[in-house]
Amino acid sequence: MEPQTLHRTELLQVAEAVAREKGIEPGEVIVAMEQAIQKAGRAKYGQEHDIRAEMDRRTGEIRLRRYLTVADPIENEFTEVDLKTAQLRKPDAKLGDVLIDELPPIDLGRIAAQTAKQVIVQKVREAERTRQYEEYKDRVGEIVNGIVKRVEFGNVTVDLGKAEAMMRRDETLPRESHRTGDRVRAYIYDVRQEMRGPQIFLSRAHPQFMAKLFAQEVPEIYDGIIEIKSVARDPGSRAKIAVISHDSSIDPVGACVGMRGSRVQAVVGELQGEKIDIIPWSPDPATFVVNALAPAEVTKVVLDEEQGRIEVVVPDEQLSLAIGRRGQNVRLASQLTGWDIDILTEEEESARRQEEFRSRSQMFIDALDVDDVIAHLLVAEGFTSVEQVAYVPLDDLSDIEGFDEEVAEELRQRAQNFLDEQERQNQEQRRTLGVTDEVAAIEGLSAAMLVRLGEKGIKTLDDLGDLAGDELVELLGELAPGEEEANNIIMAARAHWFENEPAGAAAGDEPQETEAGEEA
Repeated sequence: MEPQTLHRTELLQVAEAVAREKGIEPGEVIVAMEQAIQKAGRAKYGQEHDIRAEMDRRTGEIRLRRYLTVADPIENEFTEVDLKTAQLRKPDAKLGDVLIDELPPIDLGRIAAQTAKQVIVQKVREAERTRQYEEYKDRVGEIVNGIVKRVEFGNVTVDLGKAEAMMRRDETLPRESHRTGDRVRAYIYDVRQEMRGPQIFLSRAHPQFMAKLFAQEVPEIYDGIIEIKSVARDPGSRAKIAVISHDSSIDPVGACVGMRGSRVQAVVGELQGEKIDIIPWSPDPATFVVNALAPAEVTKVVLDEEQGRIEVVVPDEQLSLAIGRRGQNVRLASQLTGWDIDILTEEEESARRQEEFRSRSQMFIDALDVDDVIAHLLVAEGFTSVEQVAYVPLDDLSDIEGFDEEVAEELRQRAQNFLDEQERQNQEQRRTLGVTDEVAAIEGLSAAMLVRLGEKGIKTLDDLGDLAGDELVELLGELAPGEEEANNIIMAARAHWFENEPAGAAAGDEPQETEAGEEA
């Protein structure tokens, strides 16, 4: 009896040793052993039987049992027993009871032992994977240190100690080579639970890798005194980082650079010599874009907030510096600020301004039948469309030098006549195109928009209702209203779809049930 007891306690010791090595609970290893012995038992007595194994957590004793459910009628003779037979064994047995037969301990043969080992290994591996996922899923955004385990086609497998991670080829720095055994620092950007276990993805090219490196080197960033607002990187080549200080006595750029550049050089060294521009962040977009284009100097900035674009004018000799090699400087500045940046030289901007002045003047000459002097005066005063002339207060026109009230009134009248004639022509054209009056009656659609819709084949309420708001904006191009207004137009076109539905159904109400005894 003694050797057998020793053997049993040895099983518990094995379970504890495996659990300690893999960093999982001993209970999970014991469950794996139970499943392995259960599988071996079913292999011996028949897979169709309900055989279960239990290991005593204190003594290590293994008990093998067969379970039979009392049922009537019997659907499975291997796992069920009829009531009459059950009562012969247990007089007070009733339907639904479970009878348990103790089975003799099995002596694992070579095949059974091999199968049991595979089950244990599999279950332990699954437990280990679950532990890895639980440990690393909340560590996304951290920098970790590891040792290169292997490199295959540029993809690097990194041993983190308790887990393995993958750094794909496109997440490494260009011209950076990793050899087995090298130490590597990287940023965890994703942890996913996949069929083959948890996958931890590392990156050295991610913008946040650089931000986290600065947080390690600059105590003020770690303490929250200085904040990194945005980062843009061309990995291995150049980067820009925008910083702001929440303490007016601390210069954010100077703190990040460090004494004689010591702090920034530590980051540059880790990033294989990547050049880093540290830029003061500003809530004013124009100032921020000017800062972001450093080292280039900017003479003028024009914002277009609706389009999210910004025009930057630079001296002719600064153009190549502002754009950077292969457009690198302006591309990084655009990523950093979130604005699309167009760079013009002073000469190009001057030529474009002259062309705009000429084309607007010509528009007023044609529309209002005036000479070029009056047209030039209107453009110089900031008028950009005939609508502005037609509907601006009379004083704004008469205040222009050289205009009196009579000239202003005449200009306004001519502008209104031109717009009325344009409206009439557009209405005529939209009828010719087959756009229905119901569509024309929708608020928010001008005659010019109706013509554009007719040209695109949108002629009825159903045609318009089938569109989404962004599709309408795309179809109308430069005539398009804002996205919210476009959605309102679409909803107005769909209104007739719901007119014939009962009010309750439209509101999603359930039909009322009639009281008992009433005829429907």
